[in-house]
Amino acid sequence: MTNMDDIIELKHDIDKKLEKEEANLAALRQCLGKYDTNTTGMINILNSFEERLQNLEKTIVPVYNETENLRRRQENIEKTSHTLDNVLSFYHTAKDVEATIKEGPAVSGLETYMSYVEKVLKAKKYFENHSPNSKELKEIERIFEEGKDALQHEFRALLNRHGRPVPAIVILDLLNSDEEHLKSSSGSSFSGSNLSFGGQNSPAGPVGKFRGSKEAPGRQSMKKFVNFTKKASSLLQLEQGKPGHRRQGSYPDATKEDGPDLETDMYISELSALLRLMQSEAHLMKGIIPEKHQRTAFDNIIQQALDSIVNEGELLAGTARKNVARHEFTAVLSIFPTVQHLRAVKPEFDLILEGCQAPTRAKLTSLLSTLDSTGAKALEEFTESIRHDKSTNMPRDGTVHELANHTMIYLEQLMEYVEAAGAMLLMHGEKATPSANITPDYCRNKAADYITRVLSALGLNLSNKAETYSDPALRPVFMLNNFNYIIKALTRSGLLDILSKWNPEIATFYESQILEQKRDYSKSWSKVLHIILEVDKPMSQQRAAGQDNAKLKDKERQNIKDRFTGFNKALEEIYRVQKTYAMPDAELRTSLIAENKEYMVPRYTLFYEKYSNLNFTKNKAKYLKYEPVDVAALLDKFFDASA
Repeated sequence: MTNMDDIIELKHDIDKKLEKEEANLAALRQCLGKYDTNTTGMINILNSFEERLQNLEKTIVPVYNETENLRRRQENIEKTSHTLDNVLSFYHTAKDVEATIKEGPAVSGLETYMSYVEKVLKAKKYFENHSPNSKELKEIERIFEEGKDALQHEFRALLNRHGRPVPAIVILDLLNSDEEHLKSSSGSSFSGSNLSFGGQNSPAGPVGKFRGSKEAPGRQSMKKFVNFTKKASSLLQLEQGKPGHRRQGSYPDATKEDGPDLETDMYISELSALLRLMQSEAHLMKGIIPEKHQRTAFDNIIQQALDSIVNEGELLAGTARKNVARHEFTAVLSIFPTVQHLRAVKPEFDLILEGCQAPTRAKLTSLLSTLDSTGAKALEEFTESIRHDKSTNMPRDGTVHELANHTMIYLEQLMEYVEAAGAMLLMHGEKATPSANITPDYCRNKAADYITRVLSALGLNLSNKAETYSDPALRPVFMLNNFNYIIKALTRSGLLDILSKWNPEIATFYESQILEQKRDYSKSWSKVLHIILEVDKPMSQQRAAGQDNAKLKDKERQNIKDRFTGFNKALEEIYRVQKTYAMPDAELRTSLIAENKEYMVPRYTLFYEKYSNLNFTKNKAKYLKYEPVDVAALLDKFFDASA
């Protein structure tokens, strides 16, 4: 019974749930019916709205199109009216502006006048395009030419008022005030901003003053070159004027002073002046010429002056090449200050020429290359001339040879331009070095290498010349004089410092050569030494000291006589010859005489003391002509032709 009751209860619950679900389903069906009705109503409304919009579009579009057409017509009318006004203004331009154009800008003012010229220009372009054969065009062109002439006249008047040329004497004075700045100009710079103008539009202003560097290095170097040549010539004459310092033979006098090399000095001044004036012109142009036209105008303005300076530089190079062909190498040195100065200021030229045409910018570069190659050729030709010098005018007194003298003067003058010379040889030698790889130290090392080659060629040539002397004692004297002169010239000029960095053994080499020549010279005393050193002794020391003078054998007495006679004759002969030898350097002469005395006097003293007291003759004065002190005094007179 219990199970049955549960089943009945369960069935009753299920029936209740079923009835509930059926009620929910009926409500859902009722809602769906309402939704269908609403949807149908909405569709009908939308269809009605779409129909109304279509009707509205059909009404509005024609109105819009008509309005747009009217707007375009209005624009066309306005444009046509404006164009007609412009065209009519072109026809009235001549009448409107002619009076003002004729008066010029001085009356109406430059700004107003330029606006009138602009009107004329516009009218001119219109008639050229639309009515090229009309009388109006001819009239406008006439007025335009009048306006252009008036502007040019006004421009010249403004330039004359505000751009007075700087007198040449003022430019030179200004260049002379530039020395300190340009002494280091290879690494420094100056530009238009460094120029001080007395007036806004005047390169000179009231006093025409530039502010900046002083004298160009080349100008100063040229003056040093002249002063050095005078000094070297005077020094040489002074040395030749000393006792025993004669120089025999003739040789072209490379140190002859004809006055300053004005051509080179003037050219260096012209380079500096051109740079200053170009900078001034560029500065002045900023206030006159529109920026987009400045470089073109500047290029045109500087052409004549730049061409002139380049042509003159090429003439200097041509003259230098002729001097090389004639082996006038000292004259060639005049291009070195030019090259040094041009290389120092070229960065400033490059800066001021930026924006100019390529041919314009290349002119100074080409000139510098020409001068460099000329200088390099001159340097190499000088070395060859030293190596192959065949001059036979040997100094009879063994003094410094003219070849050594002129070579060292040339090298000392070159000292002022060591870096310039090194750069020439690097860029135009057998193995050209790109300019970008060249440094000051590299240049100095190359110059040192070159000077070493010159000295080597000089030493070999002098050695060959020395062999032409028939007197074997004169050969070492000649070489001694020349080696001593060379090492002292190197030391005095500062060249030795440069060479020592390249070859630390250079001083030691010349010292060893001087010592070797002294040894060779000492051989000239071998005959005298043979006598007083008693290779064949007249008698032993013990016999000379222990025997009575009366007991000397006849042979011994004669041997002593022969020794003294031989010594006297040999000493007098060597004195007669060697007093004519030249020893221009007082220090060298003094040292060589001291060495001779140290070499000879002690040996003669031993000889003299050994035999002078012996009774080997009744007429001792005949044989004992020289006491040791007399020998020393005689040696003091060596290398002195006036003694």
